[in-house]
Parts: sequence; structure tokens; C-alpha cells
Amino acid sequence: MLEHLSEPVLVALIGLIGGVFLGLAARIGRFCTLGAIEDLYYGENSLRLAMWGIAVGTAVLSSYALAATEVLDLSQTLYLSRAWNPLSSIVGGLMFGYGMALAGNCGYGALARLGGGDLRSFLIVLVMGISAYVTLNGPLSGLRLWAFGGAEPVGQTPSYAHALAGMSGLPVAATGITIGALVLLGTLARRDLRANLSYVVWGGVVGLCITAGWAGTSWVAANGFAATPVVSHTFSAPLGETLIYTMTSSGNYVTFGTGSVFGVVLGALLGSMIKGHFRWEACDDPRELRRQILGAAIMGAGSVIAVGCSVGQGLSAMSVLSFGAPVTLACIMIGAAIGLRQLIWGFSPLV
Repeated sequence: MLEHLSEPVLVALIGLIGGVFLGLAARIGRFCTLGAIEDLYYGENSLRLAMWGIAVGTAVLSSYALAATEVLDLSQTLYLSRAWNPLSSIVGGLMFGYGMALAGNCGYGALARLGGGDLRSFLIVLVMGISAYVTLNGPLSGLRLWAFGGAEPVGQTPSYAHALAGMSGLPVAATGITIGALVLLGTLARRDLRANLSYVVWGGVVGLCITAGWAGTSWVAANGFAATPVVSHTFSAPLGETLIYTMTSSGNYVTFGTGSVFGVVLGALLGSMIKGHFRWEACDDPRELRRQILGAAIMGAGSVIAVGCSVGQGLSAMSVLSFGAPVTLACIMIGAAIGLRQLIWGFSPLV
């Protein structure tokens, strides 16, 4: 395959295909970060959150199965190739969750809504992408590095599977597979979830998309000649990458993240057409627009500080059992709860 396609194009194609299925999962399967949190906090319904359990369990089990067959070198992944900074996870996660609540979507959700014709989400994508790059490589990068430091060299591989394997003497891959299977089986123990088979199927699809990203980029890295990073889906810095590539493609390389971004929009468009939900929408309330711009800017900065968004940390980092993933995801949920409470009740006491 490398004889016919350049390595950047092949990697972007892998991201595109996975992104299409993620877009379909959002529009047809209703897989959504903020929607699951809203259902849990205010609808007293945790079914959509259980989809995350299916996705995480599937991703962990299949990712460590790749490691067992030596298809995936876990130490080469972004989340296990750098030391964990707890402060980054906490501050970045809280910022991302709060911004997500204000904007009404995370980056992945905004791309999925954009594919359904929501022009408000287009603005969220633009602002979040710009904010992420301003924080990553732009004027705020110095402040970020001063406050949180850079990518520190790894001492011990920062994963729960490696830690438990070290204590038990079991192989790392077997430990990870066991953890993934327990998460999956524990989630499937819910009778109401098993009664909604589409939630199980689409949660599994999302988990396999994450693993497919690891597998595809690992294969290109092992068989190609360029220094291809081993990555999977995340929607923070890739939004900025996509903007830059769109403006400067003649002097830039397409990336996995760019393919993933376009793939989600395409998959969401297909899904909205299949469901008959496509419609053009725009913002007619200046206050809503101001809130969404502010939320997107906070999300972009928070995702860079946390080294990933709700998908990047909540799924991709979780799939390799990174130390920081559950902490970041918990902080995203707390930040979202604070933001949602502010929107619904303000900061006045509830009684």
C-alpha cells in the first residue's frame, strides 16, 4: 500500500475512515459526551454514559490485544511516552468540561453537529482550533510551559496495566486485556443496557475506532520510512492542524488528525441524511453566540493543558490505561456539571 500512497496520505486515510464511523456513531448512535453528562445529572438516566463503558472496555481490551500480538508498542503512544502531570489533568480537565458546557458541545460533538447543518458548531470548531494552537504553539505557549511544564521524559511507563503487572508478576498485555474485559462485562451486566442493543453496538464501534487508529498508525510507523507518530483520535490540536492544512496545504503535510476531523463531519453528514435530521441552523441570539465563543476558547486551551479532549483522554488515553485518563475524565465531568449548573440556575443557592 505504501507503494501507491505516501505515508502522510495513508495515515490521513486511516483517520478519515475511523472518523466516518465516529460521525455515524454520534448522529445515529447518539454517542455524545455532553449529552451523556446531561442525561446523568438532569435526566436521571445513565444509559448514554454506559455507552462510554462499552467504548472504553472495547478499546482497552482490543488495544492490549494488539500489544499482546506486538502490533502496538504501547510505549510509542502519546499518552505513555511522556510523564503524567496531575496538575495538567486537573486544571485542563476542569477547563475543558466548563467550556464544553458553555459551548454546548465538545470538539467531537461540534463536528458531528456541523455535519448535520449546524453553523453554530462551525464557529465552535474554528474558535476551539485557534485557541488550542494559541495555547500549544502560539502566544500562550510560554505561559502554559511555565505553569505546567513540557513533555517530561518517562521513567516508569505511566499506565495502570504496567503498574499492576509489576505488582502481580503477570504480563502487561494480559493485565490490560483483563481490565478491559472486566469493564466491558461490568457494563453489560446492566439489563436496561442490554435491552437497548443499539447503544451496545455503537459503543463498541467507537471503541474499535480508537483501536483501529492505534493499529493503522503503528503499521505505517513500522513499515514506512518517515517518523510517523503512533496516534489515535482526539479533537483538540487536530482542529488547529486542519485549519492550518486547509490554508497552507502546498507547504504542509496532511495528518491523521486532519483526516479524522474531515471523517467525523462526513460520517455525521451521512448519518443525518440517513435519519432525515439534516437541517441548516444558525444562532439568532447574541448572548448565546457570546457564550459559545467563550466556551470554545476555554475548551481549546483546556484540552491542550490536559493533553487531550473528552475523546483524546476519555477514550484514546483510556484505551492504553494512562494514569491521567480517568482523572482528566472525572475533572471534565465536574467542570461540565459546574458549567451546566451555572447555565440552568446561576450561582445562587438552590434552596
